[in-house]
Amino acid sequence: MPRFYCPMPLQEGASIDLPAVAARHVQVLRMQPGHGLSLFNGQGGEFNAQVEHMGRSDVRVSVGSHIAVEREAQRQVHLAVGMPANERMDWLVEKATELGVARITPLMTERSVIRLSGERADKKQAHWQAIAASACEQCGRNRVPLIDAPQRLEAWLTACASMSAHKAVLSLHESTQALTQWGASAGGLAGADPNQWLLLNGPEGGLSDAEDRLARSNGFAAISLGARVLRAETAALAALVGLSLL
Repeated sequence: MPRFYCPMPLQEGASIDLPAVAARHVQVLRMQPGHGLSLFNGQGGEFNAQVEHMGRSDVRVSVGSHIAVEREAQRQVHLAVGMPANERMDWLVEKATELGVARITPLMTERSVIRLSGERADKKQAHWQAIAASACEQCGRNRVPLIDAPQRLEAWLTACASMSAHKAVLSLHESTQALTQWGASAGGLAGADPNQWLLLNGPEGGLSDAEDRLARSNGFAAISLGARVLRAETAALAALVGLSLL
């Protein structure tokens, strides 16, 4: 059954006009009155629904029963990543969403190719948030991960200093330990929420030595994914998979 993200109040028995994006998708699929679909608004669970009316630019549906189903990862992982260039950030947001990430913070670092601010940053944030919603439609998630506005690494490290989460940075420092080793020991870290994990990864070329040192001084453990050198977006996704298997 086709699934659509509908960021508005949903209630059994209601008759609603779908938001423009969802309505356009229904029309592209050439659905007709009587066809069934599934709606979710990010507040938990999903709703059965049925097309009532197909207009030239509007689609009205009747909302059916609520199904209290979730398909979230056991660990809530907040991924902070130096933005890769070109369309790789789009791909990273999509795949990280499919893998269950809870939140993504795009970062600008010393070696970042992309620099965003003002209206351009707002547009990119909205674009990535839409990609995350679309990925949820495809993979079955009913909660859409939050995509933060792009920000500078130093400011972000200061803001997250008081977070009670297990924190790690993908690093080349000599103190690096394997992700699996860190994950096993982090489970008993005093004062940290056992379900909150904060993972930092640099852009192409990685974090600078100064940035790596700053992250470690702010409580981030240095971790490694092995001997091979991975692209920035590949490394972030590999770490997400690794955490899900711990």
